[in-house]
Amino acid sequence: MHYNYKTNGTCSKEIDFEINDNKLSNVSFTGGCNGNLKAIASLVEGQDIDEVIKRCKGINCNNKGTSCADQLAKALESTKVKL
Repeated sequence: MHYNYKTNGTCSKEIDFEINDNKLSNVSFTGGCNGNLKAIASLVEGQDIDEVIKRCKGINCNNKGTSCADQLAKALESTKVKL
């Protein structure tokens, strides 16, 4: 299933991704640090969403209280309610 998440407090503005059988795929960020976000997307490809949440939740960027990785965790948490 395809999802789109509007981020809050980060340079990236939204995250698109798919979840099938609790596995994450096709992650792409709009805006933000292009190289770093491509790396995050590559590293989480095929991973269990619970593991991605565990690893990314709470990461802070420049004292913003969140980060693109943290926003990805929040996006995944929001889908768990819908799954």
